[in-house]
Amino acid sequence: MTRLLFVHAHPDDETLATGVAILHHVARGDDVHVLTCTLGEEGEVIPPELAHLEGAADDPLAAHRRGELAGAVSVLGVTHHYLGAVTEGDQPAYRDSGMVGSAAFEHPRAFAGGDFLEVAERMRATIAEIAPDVVVTYDAEGGYGHPDHIRVHDAVRAALAENPSAPTLFVTLTPRSWVVEDRAWLTSHVPGDAGYAVPSPSDPMAPSVVDDEVVTHAVIDPEVVPRQEEALRHHATQVVVGEGWFALSNDIASRLSGREGYAVLDPTTGDLVPGDADRRPGLVEDPR
Repeated sequence: MTRLLFVHAHPDDETLATGVAILHHVARGDDVHVLTCTLGEEGEVIPPELAHLEGAADDPLAAHRRGELAGAVSVLGVTHHYLGAVTEGDQPAYRDSGMVGSAAFEHPRAFAGGDFLEVAERMRATIAEIAPDVVVTYDAEGGYGHPDHIRVHDAVRAALAENPSAPTLFVTLTPRSWVVEDRAWLTSHVPGDAGYAVPSPSDPMAPSVVDDEVVTHAVIDPEVVPRQEEALRHHATQVVVGEGWFALSNDIASRLSGREGYAVLDPTTGDLVPGDADRRPGLVEDPR
């Protein structure tokens, strides 16, 4: 049995970015853990009936999103942790930073604005306590550039650097050809009257979308998508879930394709480790 740790910045990231790998490894009988670093206090609320939670005094959205995450975690079947919390009921040490330049970024508990050495030491101690064989987090761009995602990447790297016995570190990356295929799929599967935009193959792609040969590992398991959808429905303030697709507050549809790409990262140098992009084994050597 392999122990895997998925490290994320906010509630819902675990299911959106790595839900396929999480569910795949839970089904395999592996020991799967998720570490969340904030409660997503700056999230943009989608349902009108919950709009009063967004930006309100005393952060009521934090408590609501904690409940959403608890529901998603119960579906995923993982052991969950908050960074800096002694018990699951404690508040995480850090708050959602929002984007650079926002008022939230200047908050005294802002995750991305806090003392980096303190964050890295908390990360190191937490990883050491969980003692995983594999750690998974964002690429150096944080997937799409969010400062909290980048802080997670940097802190995980610092926690594992210069340690020859450190667990294998994977970062999330998506082959460009997959995105082109997924956008074509969305065109024929998202109802035209649903009110969600479908990006074209030529529209801009996230920084984590890379040339196919850069992605050396993959978890491909379409059978887990219904469970991923079930988990995402618990994150109702942030995500609208369709049949095989989802949309965030930007009203842009994205596919739930049942596949996720990864590459091994050297935590000391920050370089991707060369691998076999033609074969693309899983996070754990696992015939697919």
